[in-house]
Amino acid sequence: MNHYCFYVAAALLSFQDISAMEPAVDSCFNSFSERCLPAEMVCSEDPVLSASCLDENSDRDGYIGEERRNSERSLFEEVTDIKKKTDAFNLYLNMQGDFNLLWRGNTFDEGKFRMKQLRIEMTGQINDWLSYRYRQRLNKGDDPGGYRDNVLGSIDYAAIGITLGKWELFLGKQCAAYGGIDFNLNPIEVLENTAITDYMSNFMTGIKVSYNFTPAQQLQFQVLNSLVGSSESMYGNWEKSKMPLLYTINWNGNFNNFYKTKWSASLMNETKGKNLTYFALGNEFNFTDNFGAFLDWAYTRQAVDRMGLVTTMVCPEGHEYNTTKVDYMSGIFHIHYRFHPAWNVFAKAIYDYSGIYKSHDGLEKGTYCNSWGYLGGIEYYPFKDRTLHFFAAYIGRSYNYTARAKVFGNKDYCTNSLSVGFIWQMPVF
Repeated sequence: MNHYCFYVAAALLSFQDISAMEPAVDSCFNSFSERCLPAEMVCSEDPVLSASCLDENSDRDGYIGEERRNSERSLFEEVTDIKKKTDAFNLYLNMQGDFNLLWRGNTFDEGKFRMKQLRIEMTGQINDWLSYRYRQRLNKGDDPGGYRDNVLGSIDYAAIGITLGKWELFLGKQCAAYGGIDFNLNPIEVLENTAITDYMSNFMTGIKVSYNFTPAQQLQFQVLNSLVGSSESMYGNWEKSKMPLLYTINWNGNFNNFYKTKWSASLMNETKGKNLTYFALGNEFNFTDNFGAFLDWAYTRQAVDRMGLVTTMVCPEGHEYNTTKVDYMSGIFHIHYRFHPAWNVFAKAIYDYSGIYKSHDGLEKGTYCNSWGYLGGIEYYPFKDRTLHFFAAYIGRSYNYTARAKVFGNKDYCTNSLSVGFIWQMPVF
């Protein structure tokens, strides 16, 4: 049986050599003006509070619906009819695929099949205090020049977990412990992201320490590398920091399974003498077993433009240095209603703000772009004991530039799309 596990893992990992030659499949466009880059978004490995919306999207532990996942037989069990009796090795294939129709304004652009998300994941509980997690994107290319932490950018997680009573340590490459309900869902469950989620770079190497005051109240402190590439590639020719680190404190709260929080505050060293601050507040409400909503808010003030959106707006002809003194804000409101055990409807609104918080170098303080996202759809779960579900959704985005941005040639535009597809965290073993 052990040989079978490793053969399956090796076969799936072999797809990476092919996929690394292609751009990320989950990216819609590659320029800022179309602002729909790959979802770097994330999920955390936090074991606490993972019971929210058992049959819905909540995925704090990287899984979709603990109740369905725990009862779902793996492909190995289906094929061999042998029940797996160990939790030391679990292998998943995370998939989101669809057929997408895209309009730019009132003009139809294209229709195509695409695999937006394809990630292999291995997890295991070795004993009562040691665990591990590995996850890698199979449709994301890698930089042959390498990375600061010597780990491929396509790898989201390569880490071990240590539990010592109420204390937990998580060591290795991992997701930043940012707040937000939407941010902490499994990436395959998210059809559209905020700009902050897409552009902040969220998977880095370091350490996280967690303390569980109670099973429903957890505090985390995390220190990660802040760079995912060279300082020059991320910020331009600013003098690099000698200690480029990200510090985050995070609170996860659960109040009788009705109100749940995921809040965070972060400080990041960007370049020499220049820092980034980031605050994120995630609030989830479960009104009944079938009806729930969440409200997220995030704000970041960046001494040097890490995300690069404002820089691209004000430097359309290219730049040697990323611009400075920028800020971004985002908000999400999501609501869902499961009107039948097999059917769920949902709606989601997104707001993104981009601006400059202090005038400098001829750039005026104020708002440069307001963006709105609006989507709604329906999901069908054909099996009671499987996470597989099919969806149909409409996604619209509009980008409205202020006069400050339009003097640099930026123009308002909107996109509309219809998608029909499937989502499945397939248990292979």
